[in-house]
Amino acid sequence: MAMKSHSDHEDSISEINVVPLVDIILVVLIIFMVTAPMFIKPSINVNLPKAASSDQTVPSQLNITLTKDGQVIMNGNPSTSDQLRAKATEELAKNPEIQAVISADKDVPHGTVVGIMDVIKSVGVKKFAISIEKP
Repeated sequence: MAMKSHSDHEDSISEINVVPLVDIILVVLIIFMVTAPMFIKPSINVNLPKAASSDQTVPSQLNITLTKDGQVIMNGNPSTSDQLRAKATEELAKNPEIQAVISADKDVPHGTVVGIMDVIKSVGVKKFAISIEKP
């Protein structure tokens, strides 16, 4: 019985080298970890009222937030009534069916919310939605 030596060229490679694959996956993971914070929207802490029934709203370019301390924020930027009117007019020209989404803290007086809705409605926006949290 003759023994085969390991130097014969007849032996095939029966193992897969996974080290290059692991290296590529780690590089992709690092790229995702570095770029992920760029895609996170800055948020404003608002204590939304809770409601059991709600409908889904379409994405809007008029996202208005009313904070507990009376600050009005439109699309992430502090705004005045004049700035709200100007932005609403600009967005209404782009999309006549635009919807304004109002996120008001539950401690904001009802009159303040109605006042903001009146400012937006005076420009011609006809659709409104109020953001809530499901209990």
